[in-house]
Amino acid sequence: MADDQNVPELFELNNGTMRVKISNHGCTITSLLVPDKNGNLADVVLGFDSLEPYLKGAAPYFGCIVGRVANRIKDGKFTLNGTEYSLRINKPPNSLHGGRKGYDKVVWDVVEHNDGENPSITFKYHSHDGEEGYPGDVNITAKYTLTSSTTMRLDMKATPENKPTPVNLAQHTYWNLAGHNSGNVLEHSIQIWANHVTPVDQNTIPTGEIMPVKGTPFDFLTEKKISTSIHEVPGLGYDHNYVLDCGEEKSGLKCAAKVKDPSGSRVLKLWTNAPGMQFYTGNYVNGVEGKSGAVYGKHAGLCLETQGFPNAINQPNFPSVVVQPAEKYEHTMLFEFSSE
Repeated sequence: MADDQNVPELFELNNGTMRVKISNHGCTITSLLVPDKNGNLADVVLGFDSLEPYLKGAAPYFGCIVGRVANRIKDGKFTLNGTEYSLRINKPPNSLHGGRKGYDKVVWDVVEHNDGENPSITFKYHSHDGEEGYPGDVNITAKYTLTSSTTMRLDMKATPENKPTPVNLAQHTYWNLAGHNSGNVLEHSIQIWANHVTPVDQNTIPTGEIMPVKGTPFDFLTEKKISTSIHEVPGLGYDHNYVLDCGEEKSGLKCAAKVKDPSGSRVLKLWTNAPGMQFYTGNYVNGVEGKSGAVYGKHAGLCLETQGFPNAINQPNFPSVVVQPAEKYEHTMLFEFSSE
């Protein structure tokens, strides 16, 4: 019989300034209300009003945590310590975001839910040996905390129990700082503290090259509108891993990106300890019926998925994503909202 606490539910974190709704289904942020410079609240994440569309798989990874390994693994195969592992191919020819039933599609346990000045919620999940083809049991926690009036922190931790395994968790929220129902994000400006990207082949798998962004459409070292160079990017838009190699550091986290809505009235600055960040401009979003009757089209939101590099398990020159038993994987993201 199913454990009673494993029913998909919605929980709220509210510190009086910012309000966040999060489900134990996939640790999914379904709503995030944050004020602009005049104090007007808007919901700045794409999503649905009820949990049902998430459970039915209608969301293209809206708001959730993906794993055991985020992003693509080439041909759904890798070899670790001489053993070849085959994963579920859910985005042919590759395995994407953990496979057919990744961590975004399971119901996590709620370990702790605190109100007060710094409200927080902690989820945990036990991933079993062989799940979606991955080796070994892994214990995972994800804790969301409102650390100040307009700052949210996410701490993701994973400990393999008995076998080495790749671990690469990512938070897949689609942001639109003008409001989830305001149209596309092409007029948002963004700055990304990355001198390099990892170019991809026709199946969106990194070639292994670490390419300087200077003089390419991938250069966001100084703030610019997303629309400026998006038409020069091969394919449908940005869907690339940035090498976070030049952001200022504070408290063990480095500055990854800063996004502004067109009027400049909402700004999001993202800090992380991860080596890379997938910058994705919602290229495949197509007529999704979202909250309050909004219809999300192409580029309706942007994702800033801090992560280990895509397909790192098959790329010896990328930072390793393998975690040994008794070692701990720790990935933190700090979302700092402000206005200018």
